[in-house]
Amino acid sequence: MKNSKFAFWILVSIVAISGFSQGMLLPLIAVIFEKSGVSSGLNGLNATALYIGILLASPFMEQPLRKYGYKPIIIVGGFLVIVSLAFFPLWKSFWFWFGLRFLIGVGDHALHFATQTWITSSSPEARRGRNVSLYGLFFGVGFAVGPLMTPLVNINPALPFIISSIFCLIGWAFVFVLKNEYPDTEEGVNSFKETGKRFGLALKYGWIAFLPPLSYGFLESSLNGIFPVYALRSGIEVSHVSILLTSFAVGGIITQLPLGMLSDKFGRRKVLIVILFLGFVSFSAASFLEESFIGLFVCFLSAGMVVGSTFSLGIAFMTDIMPKKLLPTGNLLCGIAFSLGSLTGPSLGGVIIQAFQQISFFHIVSTLLFSISLITLVFGKRTVYSHASEKEKQA
Repeated sequence: MKNSKFAFWILVSIVAISGFSQGMLLPLIAVIFEKSGVSSGLNGLNATALYIGILLASPFMEQPLRKYGYKPIIIVGGFLVIVSLAFFPLWKSFWFWFGLRFLIGVGDHALHFATQTWITSSSPEARRGRNVSLYGLFFGVGFAVGPLMTPLVNINPALPFIISSIFCLIGWAFVFVLKNEYPDTEEGVNSFKETGKRFGLALKYGWIAFLPPLSYGFLESSLNGIFPVYALRSGIEVSHVSILLTSFAVGGIITQLPLGMLSDKFGRRKVLIVILFLGFVSFSAASFLEESFIGLFVCFLSAGMVVGSTFSLGIAFMTDIMPKKLLPTGNLLCGIAFSLGSLTGPSLGGVIIQAFQQISFFHIVSTLLFSISLITLVFGKRTVYSHASEKEKQA
């Protein structure tokens, strides 16, 4: 992909289509199951299939990527997604759809892991924040547009799945024109023992950079899974809930690229500290404005504008502090951190709200953001310095 803008735009376009399919599936299947009388608990369980697929597939992703290169992994991942989407209309069954969502999780993770590693490893440091932010921006736009397919279920339940699979097929076809490339590798990469060692080294170098993707996964899943329940119990109208969630997504899209460029200029760590703290301020303010729709709208929009970029900036920060030979492992761990956050967000948030009814939902989110901002402030610089000294030793 070096010196090839064409390849870069193909990769981010594929990511946008992937975001579109993910954004479509969440509300679409929830609506279909709700109309079919499936309980909310089972509905939520079905949604976890995607993240379970990501987590279970993660340990087996790196070796094929190093052995076969980026392009075959993207092709296989895209194929899994296309076939799974096309199979949804064949049989409306809870466990059949659970299995298809699991396969989409595996396919999407393969696709994202390969494109993400390809982009980060080939981007010059001066433009890394910009490129990774474009990656996040395209996924965010696709994810935001995806739910617009939900009303098509009233025309024909199969129609959204067919349209999404066609879009994925078109994007997938462009991958074949790319020239395959390989990540930097070393001896012993096919050994399971060496894989464990690389995970340990990647955690040693980049643990601080995995916290922003973890927090974003927690934030995104809890906002979409727990906040609507909390809002309805608090007397907030359903129509207002959808507007608030959309404002958060739009805020993240607006500032994704500017924040990435700012991180290129001022440093990833500094920008992450500031945006995480501002996210804490935004959600803390929301806890005092729960009776005001306008107040909540401003808080959600401003929160999206700052913390909507934590995933992409976390990836860029990881790339800065990770030895290049460990970049595939680092990108893999970013995806795992995001998935862990996505799985724990609704369950942990729900338990806390149920056990401590006097606590606002916004207190949970703001506490998490403040904690990670503080950890990045205290330990982030030390991690960068330790990595720099280690590079000097290797040289």
